[in-house]
Amino acid sequence: MEVEGVSLKNLSQESGGHRIQRVPVTERGGRVHTSTVTVAVLSSDQKGSEESSIATWSDDKFKVDWFSGTGKGGQHRNKTQNCCRIRHLETGFCEARQGRKREDNFRQARDALLATLKDFEADKRAGVEACDRKSQIGSGMRGDKSVTLRFQDDVAINHGTGKKMSLRKYMRGEMDRLWG
Repeated sequence: MEVEGVSLKNLSQESGGHRIQRVPVTERGGRVHTSTVTVAVLSSDQKGSEESSIATWSDDKFKVDWFSGTGKGGQHRNKTQNCCRIRHLETGFCEARQGRKREDNFRQARDALLATLKDFEADKRAGVEACDRKSQIGSGMRGDKSVTLRFQDDVAINHGTGKKMSLRKYMRGEMDRLWG
């Protein structure tokens, strides 16, 4: 995957804490102010842009059972198999509906189960993304840094490779010179 001429693999080297040191124009004593920014580089497929195949209907992924309903209704209720139970074989999720019309029961159970599976997939993707983001940014403290940007000296330092470069060039996007 390319993002404006820079590969995502290389951009991942920018993840982590960035320490920014500057002397504000309002600072009379010349003291250096230090801030921290955390950067996480995630690809678009980790964000869930791709639709999963688990939440789509396929006869070999689901088991459909028909049975008699419970409750009032007399002979009609006991003689007809209108109630539907659908089970997703991979996850074990199950939905059941009972009513007078067989087609409505099947459609309602199917729609409810597909919605449950879609939510399950979204939660799973969100968990993977949160774990990946947390591993990239670390604690977010100043000591947990990967890059230091010092405006007063016009220098950018990559602490992983030990390389330095002009901060102006780094801010223009020529950051690949710091990667090793």
